[in-house]
Amino acid sequence: MSTKNVWFVTGASRGMGVGIVQAALAAGHAVVATGRDAERVQAAVGEHENLLAVALDVTKPATIDDAVHAAVERFGRIDTLVNNAGNFYAGYFENISPEQMRAQMETNFFGPLNVTRAILPVMRRQRSGQVITITSAAGLIGQEFCAAYAASKFALDGWMESLRFDVAPYGISTMAVEPGFFRTELLVEGSSTIWPELDIEDYAERTDQTITAWSAMNGQQGGDPKKLARALVTLSDSGELPLRFVAGPDVMAGVEENLATIQGQIDAHHDLSASLTYDA
Repeated sequence: MSTKNVWFVTGASRGMGVGIVQAALAAGHAVVATGRDAERVQAAVGEHENLLAVALDVTKPATIDDAVHAAVERFGRIDTLVNNAGNFYAGYFENISPEQMRAQMETNFFGPLNVTRAILPVMRRQRSGQVITITSAAGLIGQEFCAAYAASKFALDGWMESLRFDVAPYGISTMAVEPGFFRTELLVEGSSTIWPELDIEDYAERTDQTITAWSAMNGQQGGDPKKLARALVTLSDSGELPLRFVAGPDVMAGVEENLATIQGQIDAHHDLSASLTYDA
């Protein structure tokens, strides 16, 4: 990787995306910052000679192609892709409409696939590049009230873990980033969080309680998104991306507990599992 790389960041009009763009610029890199409204991206990030703000909707491939073309035309290459754009369809599974479930997958799963599909040809021609995808602790650990969100993030994690084998021969590395709770706008209703459409009496009380608790959490999350942004730049600049970066003490503790639970499940049924081969 060169000293000055060209970053391509989705979801750069607010939250973690803004921090990633600003951290990359501060480290001396050029950045293509994208969002559905280029003017909002520019206003959120600020003016910089190495910044190009471009309109992009991860669910609309034509806008992605235009943004990639603009990036290469301006900077000549793309070195680091950060798939950051996403949203959160919260709720219990039966309360989430089929339309909401599909919309969740379109943005959180198929969106990064769309962007990566458009950028990989550029990186293959270069024989170098990095694909960094922001997933979630919910991509490793199932959580209550997160049926749609966790499904999209688990899918994203599996895709990233497999993608590395496809692209490694062309000098392209990958990293999935698993953040815990960071102080962004993710839990702001109407911004990134969408509550369930369907009402089912059995879930009503738990839904109300959970929405109240999660709404109160907004602005109180323990993770600092600016520190995470700087950490991603540090990892990228090292030239040796880890396959997975578990980001934040809360998610580290949760993953360690989950790994212990899985190991316990293996141990509890070890003999039965080992017996499932053809007899000699």
